[in-house]
Amino acid sequence: MTSMKQTLLDARANGRSAFIPFIMAGDPDMATCRQIVIALQKAGAEVLELGVPFSDPAADGITVQHAAERSLAQGTTLTSVLDLVAQLRADGVTMPICLFSYLNPVYHMGYEPFIKRALQAGANGALLVDLPPEEAKDYCTIARQHGFETVFLCSPTTSPERLELVDACSSGFVYFISREGVTGAQNALSNSLDDVLKTLRAALKNPVAVGFGISQPEHIRQLTGKADGIVVGSFLIKSIEEAPQNIVASITEKVRFLQK
Repeated sequence: MTSMKQTLLDARANGRSAFIPFIMAGDPDMATCRQIVIALQKAGAEVLELGVPFSDPAADGITVQHAAERSLAQGTTLTSVLDLVAQLRADGVTMPICLFSYLNPVYHMGYEPFIKRALQAGANGALLVDLPPEEAKDYCTIARQHGFETVFLCSPTTSPERLELVDACSSGFVYFISREGVTGAQNALSNSLDDVLKTLRAALKNPVAVGFGISQPEHIRQLTGKADGIVVGSFLIKSIEEAPQNIVASITEKVRFLQK
């Protein structure tokens, strides 16, 4: 199975950007979620960012918050998300899977049990959104011992010193937040984003994926070849609210819209 890091490096070598959809595990239910992931891979997804629902998703906007609420109402837990990953691998899903979680459920399970169970299920790595690199030594040490890829965040306000730490703690890729604030679709990306990404790619040892607010074909065109991966989340998740009876087709159509 190709790693997340290698997938993004391959995209860079080919002058393009890997498409990384984000969806919430268990939204609207586990069976439909499995169908969505399979459809996303067929539509060209190269890495999957799979959310673990949490009751207080502080970094997420209203769309992802509602997705977490729907998933939690279905009884989704970290354990059931790992079971979903195993089912997806049995379904023939081959793209790398990055678990997107808040620290609480992982810490409750324990770093090493979580990493072992995640790897056994078929996950490649994880982004623990509220675990700062300054506090991640134990987690990163265990992850590296087991070959589990780690992902940490940086933003437009990250200092050069902290960026170096983020890069050192990451073994999969660095996730660049394209703006200040929470997740959610936006109309336009920053005019300075191209220059920022060029600087990041020159400074970091890891590949760079960019996310937060990407929702238009022109966003994809602007970023293609300038970021190693492009994360799209809220724009896709909105389909579950808007087309509850035809979710898979709706999300597939949105992916095609982005790629036009």
